[in-house]
Amino acid sequence: MPKEMLPVIDKPIIQYVVEEAVASGIQDVIMITGWQKRAIEDHFDRQFELEKHLEIHGKEKDLLLIKKIAQLANFIYIRQKGEYYGNAMPVLAAKPAVGSEDFAVMWGDEFIMAKPPRLAQIMEVYKKYRGAVISAVRIESKDDVSRYGIADMEKVENGIFRIKKIVEKPLPEEAPSNLATHGAYILPPEIFGIIEKLEPRNGEIWLVDAINNLIESGYPVYGCEIQNGKYYDTGNKTEYLKTVIEFALNHPDFSKEIKEYLKTLKLD
Repeated sequence: MPKEMLPVIDKPIIQYVVEEAVASGIQDVIMITGWQKRAIEDHFDRQFELEKHLEIHGKEKDLLLIKKIAQLANFIYIRQKGEYYGNAMPVLAAKPAVGSEDFAVMWGDEFIMAKPPRLAQIMEVYKKYRGAVISAVRIESKDDVSRYGIADMEKVENGIFRIKKIVEKPLPEEAPSNLATHGAYILPPEIFGIIEKLEPRNGEIWLVDAINNLIESGYPVYGCEIQNGKYYDTGNKTEYLKTVIEFALNHPDFSKEIKEYLKTLKLD
């Protein structure tokens, strides 16, 4: 099963990501998939047999929920066939569908719950300053900065920064700040040509290298510190389990039962 399809309570991770995009005003969603990820395409498709079954048994609420998934957006599917690995390659694969427009990028195995949505927040920065925009989160523990791309930046206004360079997974003592840039991006079509010219690092092509090259070319790149949000890294097993527990504790249908169950456990 693709990790993007792992469920968080009653829907897969990828659906939370798509719902964030839709809530931010996105209408066209380009999914970059591979041969082992057909389940993602099937999830956002109409499921006529299931719909008929629910209709016959009078399950109107479930029927509406199933239909709504396929109607979330206009879905375009592209299979990644590049020679190299690395997180720049799915971005490059979107080139035929994106064309000459600026576009947003989000990963399918992580999401942020924020009000307003994370993508909506960086879109507001894009409308004001243009350029490229990357969502950013403060890393509270100095020891954790080495897990992220950390921004070397200068302040533009509260919560908005002009990025001079992204330092990938720096040592704590070498980190230029504690602002991690990851998760959601608004990028110009010029990024495609930059990716195509990148040399692989250990067989992988990295988006951070393309963004740093974009900055060096003089193109403005901004960081938007996400407000009122919480980051869920569901690509990590421990963090995935924490996410499921937290969402269960906040679910209106069974949070009470889960809380009572957890109290019965004898935890060391």
